[in-house]
Amino acid sequence: MFTRRDFLRTTSLVTAAPFVPAFLAKTAQAAPMQVDDRVLVVIQLDGGNDGLNTVVPYGDDGYGRARKALRLKESDLLKIDDHVGLHPRMKGAKELLDDGRLAIVQGVGYPNPDRSHFSSMRIWQAGRRENADREAYGWLGRTLDQSTRNNPASVESDAVYVGADETPFALWGRRASATSLSEAGDLTLDRPTPPLGEAGDQATGIASFVTQQSQSAYAAAEAFARDQRAASASRSAYPTSELVSRLGLVAKLLRSGSRARVYYASQGGYDTHSAQLFTHANLLREFSEALQAFLDDLRTDQLDQRVVVLAFSEFGRRVAENDSKGTDHGAAGPVFVAGTPIKAGLYGDRGDLSKLVDGDVPMQVDFRRLYATLLDRWIDVPSEVVLGTRFEPLPFI
Repeated sequence: MFTRRDFLRTTSLVTAAPFVPAFLAKTAQAAPMQVDDRVLVVIQLDGGNDGLNTVVPYGDDGYGRARKALRLKESDLLKIDDHVGLHPRMKGAKELLDDGRLAIVQGVGYPNPDRSHFSSMRIWQAGRRENADREAYGWLGRTLDQSTRNNPASVESDAVYVGADETPFALWGRRASATSLSEAGDLTLDRPTPPLGEAGDQATGIASFVTQQSQSAYAAAEAFARDQRAASASRSAYPTSELVSRLGLVAKLLRSGSRARVYYASQGGYDTHSAQLFTHANLLREFSEALQAFLDDLRTDQLDQRVVVLAFSEFGRRVAENDSKGTDHGAAGPVFVAGTPIKAGLYGDRGDLSKLVDGDVPMQVDFRRLYATLLDRWIDVPSEVVLGTRFEPLPFI
């Protein structure tokens, strides 16, 4: 559902006309491409993903000692090297890794971890460790504020959030605007019936102007909907899940000419305090399959050259399992960066399970180093401006 926040300021296009999603308004204007073609797709894994059962340190004896009910057998793992392997349900991710399209950064977190879902997610979305709750804008919103500086009157959407919830704080910006979509049907608008006595040539003056501009807006909406329907015949077979549907819609938008530089989607369910084994396996399968299908789909017509995907969770889980055959809120965990442009492989230190801090694997890589890498080497916005200080980039781009 579109919210007022998620609509662009369209007064420069249509005065007193109905709000029109930014990426639809650009169809009416048919403005030439002014921005870099590079796109960032963010996947938020809500709830706190159990990193130890995602990228499994089977070579560390501490793993088997800490987990009896949740321990994954070494023989079942999709081995990456002599120390770690992926969860057996992550075949799609393993194929992406082997194909050179997946980077895994281990032990990602921030100093003095906060185990609150809200606080930790706010830190990640703000791109700040200190005073994140006082930050007015998210890290991607601040990024897009910088990248749209040369075109402050743009009527195009800078970002698209695909989901049923409110637009994530990460996308909030001072100038940048985000459009929210929950499904492909949100791309259509119903034409209103003109009131009696005001239709056709009876509309004069400002009423005529508003009518004309409104009709242009609806025509733009219909044109965009036709484009996305034409693009909906995906060249890659998508599996079935909510995340797949959301990434499939992102692929349609990209194919239809949307000029947004950031797309944001989420997958929930990772807060696995009890009966984790089966639930977590299904979540990782859905994530892995969706990621592979999305990138394979884009690859069919070279759109994959434009796209990098970042997948993160607000925190990891405790090393030790609990009495309910689940895990509790932890600290650091793995982050995935995927796409044709990246340099595949394992990055960061996996950590030593005999050297825990308050029951957690301590942070090995500050999450802002990933942001700095994407800002400086992909989005081409100075990371120090967005993050407030310099962080050493990682070599995955």
